[in-house]
Amino acid sequence: MSLKKASILVIDDDPDVLTAVRLLLRPEVKEVVTEKNPEQLPALLGAGDFDLVLLDMNFNASINTGNEGIFWLKRIKEIKPNIAVIMITAYGDIDLAVRSLKDGASDFMVKPWHNEKLLDTIATVLKGSVAVKGNDPNNKAFASGKMGNMMLGESEVMQEIFYKLSKIAPTDANILILGENGTGKDLIAAAIHKQSLRVNGPYVKVDVGSLTESLFESELFGHKKGAFTDARDDRAGRFETAHEGTLFLDEIGNITLQQQAKLLTVLQNRQVTRLGTNQAVPVDIRLICATNLPLQELANENKFRKDLIYRINTVEIVVPPLRKRKQDIPLLANHFARMYAAKYFKPNISMADSAIEKLQQYSFPGNVRELQYTIERAIIMAESELIEAKDLLFSPLENPVTDTEDTAELKLSTLEKNTIMKVIDKHNGNISKAAKELGLTRTALYRRLSKYEL
Repeated sequence: MSLKKASILVIDDDPDVLTAVRLLLRPEVKEVVTEKNPEQLPALLGAGDFDLVLLDMNFNASINTGNEGIFWLKRIKEIKPNIAVIMITAYGDIDLAVRSLKDGASDFMVKPWHNEKLLDTIATVLKGSVAVKGNDPNNKAFASGKMGNMMLGESEVMQEIFYKLSKIAPTDANILILGENGTGKDLIAAAIHKQSLRVNGPYVKVDVGSLTESLFESELFGHKKGAFTDARDDRAGRFETAHEGTLFLDEIGNITLQQQAKLLTVLQNRQVTRLGTNQAVPVDIRLICATNLPLQELANENKFRKDLIYRINTVEIVVPPLRKRKQDIPLLANHFARMYAAKYFKPNISMADSAIEKLQQYSFPGNVRELQYTIERAIIMAESELIEAKDLLFSPLENPVTDTEDTAELKLSTLEKNTIMKVIDKHNGNISKAAKELGLTRTALYRRLSKYEL
């Protein structure tokens, strides 16, 4: 369908957004209808013949979870399964927006958008060619699940990450990558740079967690000759070196509060001052940070400044541990087997089914890095062309991960889900009455309905 023949419904509780979209679309489409209250959706869909819905992710500024948007997306699909829906979201809600694609959304737009981009997205969705499954040729590196030696993945969680990366890589948004050691955070950072508009600029990586207090400023911001005892020459810091490119700060969670304050000043002012001089030098960088600390621990202001978290965390990427994506183990194991077979001149070697089964039963506390070293060791020691279960020895350096916590969480989740279902059935689907009996607000109940995909 062409844009000129389309009827579009816009649902957003921000009057300014509705006005802006109405003014933009009115000369471009056949009809545009705007509505602040999502409760009117069923009536509007029943009365009108819309080709596409633009749906906000949030309808309560004090909540901002996006779950109401997903709830209403599901309602739209129940009423009109074939209607196209584009979610409207902010950078911080991209995880939820990606999840909405699984629930039937055609695409999502990030606020604030460029008008031309919004019109192009709407036109593409109406033509039925939106790339929600990796069909966009510009996103093939991510959609294929092949981003480097360790960033292979066919599992659902990795495909969601690849799609999310394809959306944010071309932007200049600052990115925080979270994940345990050995999950491949550095490979994700490098892949983002390669898919960004700064690909022709420098890519500079710094392990800031390993820098001493005395080296931190010199290494990041540079120094003038004579600024300290060993400063024999003028030297540009990593910020200057990364100018017009990408700066990747690894292990950001390990720097001190004093170092954080200095880093925050540079990020706010977008300029650095070398040690030994008062001259400020402007810098233009795209910042990517990574840490193995969970976000909740970073939020402890005794350890990390919240204003710095907001500065570096426009978008966060959570890389799952290998034990959470065991479906990817055969793919990774065979990849590493081929790689090390070639390296050690054993081209005919392969993995037996028993070996793959043993790998999938192990928790891999060292994540993909431990899997890689396990396969390399097996290839080196192999006496035949088939790697069997008995040939695989796991590292004694790692402490096995138990699933006790996961099991307890699963039991509690099941109990809560079943209770919610019973109460909603009791009240014949009346959300307000069900929420009252459960002791929840309607919004909190919506959030749980979305969580359990009810």
